[in-house]
Amino acid sequence: MLIGWKNFLTAQRDSGIGCEMNNHFWHATLVVFTVMPPISTIGHARAHDYQHPELNSWYGSLHSGKGPCCDGSDAKRVDDADWETKDGHYRVRIDGEWVDVPNDAVVDGPNRAGRTMVWPYYLNGHPKARCFMPGDMG
Repeated sequence: MLIGWKNFLTAQRDSGIGCEMNNHFWHATLVVFTVMPPISTIGHARAHDYQHPELNSWYGSLHSGKGPCCDGSDAKRVDDADWETKDGHYRVRIDGEWVDVPNDAVVDGPNRAGRTMVWPYYLNGHPKARCFMPGDMG
């Protein structure tokens, strides 16, 4: 079976057909990998709460002292058991790890979504809070 496949490839190479097919294949592959990543991020950049699209512009306007919260990544919803205040500061559990929220990461203003949210980033494999918005604990 392997010898037959090798003969087939050799015949294609000698006839020039394999090279032409190869060029088309690589061209198609390049197009797919160039076009697909931007398309796949469109949903993340716009989708914050599918049930409340009227909040999209509000989500887009949120920022903390660390900068804009929405950079194309979605916020993580935080359950009441996964955040607390300690010594006058917020703490939040991200991916199972408790993280102290810096004061400049807290988003000022009313929380129109009502639920606690964090916009994490990762440094040396550990989560950090870029933005944090406490909810109503209810």
